[in-house]
Amino acid sequence: MAALQQLVSHLETQTGQSLNNHRLSSVGGGDINSAYRLQAANIDWFIKLNRADLAAMFAAEAAGLRELAGMGTVRVPQVICFGDFQQHAYLVLEFIELGSLHGRSASLFGQQLALLHQRPQAYFGWPIDNTIGSTPQHNARHNDWISFWRQQRLGKQLQFAAANGYGGSLQTQGEKLLENIGAFFSDYRPHPSLLHGDLWGGNAAADSQGQPIIFDPACYYGDREADLAMTELFGGFSRDFYAAYQAEYPLDSGYKTRKTLYNLYHILNHLNLFGRGYLNQANSMISQLLAKLN
Repeated sequence: MAALQQLVSHLETQTGQSLNNHRLSSVGGGDINSAYRLQAANIDWFIKLNRADLAAMFAAEAAGLRELAGMGTVRVPQVICFGDFQQHAYLVLEFIELGSLHGRSASLFGQQLALLHQRPQAYFGWPIDNTIGSTPQHNARHNDWISFWRQQRLGKQLQFAAANGYGGSLQTQGEKLLENIGAFFSDYRPHPSLLHGDLWGGNAAADSQGQPIIFDPACYYGDREADLAMTELFGGFSRDFYAAYQAEYPLDSGYKTRKTLYNLYHILNHLNLFGRGYLNQANSMISQLLAKLN
């Protein structure tokens, strides 16, 4: 606790804000970072902490939040500051009371996400590398989406999996899939959109006024279908969300197949982060995709 109090003093210096008589409380729910709520007069902040050597991870998250905010579509938490102090890296955001996305809030979120995805970007990738969970996410600039997805997304995760000891059919069948990714884009040419990048149900909510809000991004410029695909993982979003998105920005019919290609990235990432429990699902998804080629 003494280290946290020293951090609070550091934040006073960094922000120029008085934090006298503050209240600091632990906030649960994260798998990777520890989190706290800091309250003082006219101050209500959310603080993420991790090891000092992970400061670049928080800097990239802050950059993603600021770029999403600049689009003026879906609300994100305001970035207060970030950096490292003693043994900790930190990211300080405004604290927002979160509620569930349903009904009007879910519909509004679908519309806002569609508007975000309609804003064209100049290339595939992002100005800096970041993380997906705690896994490095490489964002080298590409003008071709197929090569980006092959090299920077599925290819990287398969390399990480091999380093983690997952060989055999995952690698042989995975390599076959990499060689044939172009077949899933024969009649579809995606344009680069700013993506949240990690858009499962745990990273979206509504504020106290029912306005949608997204957080914990892993941003890059990519095919908007990749964002939509992840919304269908781990329980998915409501019908209102999908209906509103489709009304604003209809999806290509090939999305039903490509969403498995996109979600394979996240299942491979879960394999690399959390272990063998995701291996069968990854192999099954690769088999499903390869069967589409026959």
